[in-house]
Amino acid sequence: MPPTMAPHPPAVTARKAFIISLVLGFLVAPIMVEAQAPAKVHRIGFLSARPPTDNPYFLESFRQGLRELGYVEGQNIAIEYRFAEGRPERLPALAADLVRLKVDVIVTAGPPAPEAAKQATGTIPIVFAVAADPVAVGLVGSLARPGGNITGLASISPELIGKQL
Repeated sequence: MPPTMAPHPPAVTARKAFIISLVLGFLVAPIMVEAQAPAKVHRIGFLSARPPTDNPYFLESFRQGLRELGYVEGQNIAIEYRFAEGRPERLPALAADLVRLKVDVIVTAGPPAPEAAKQATGTIPIVFAVAADPVAVGLVGSLARPGGNITGLASISPELIGKQL
């Protein structure tokens, strides 16, 4: 580990593994390829309100987790990155751009990106990681039955405390 990089808590690793599992589940589940048909390169849309320089560890961890599962950017997956650069008012247009590109799944990096993705599409799967209660902010109907095309991980939720114990 480089001396400038602080160790990350286990929650980050668990969160990374959960998000990658969800993304890959959406990508792998529908694959029904004939023996001679060319393999489809799946496209992941990555949407964030922050600039990529704010948390390069998150992006590299995401790519590394995909590589560990055999998915290499530029070889068998393509990732379409969209960053609002700290200007959340840009998110709806960036999310709409990912929908126009017909990505297979949209991964959002923190609020308010999942809200923008949810407004942009009701059909493309959306995976989020938020530190808020996804029910309270209107991302999902309930934790037990999120409904729709959106799922993810909430790191802070009063309803989850009992389940975590």
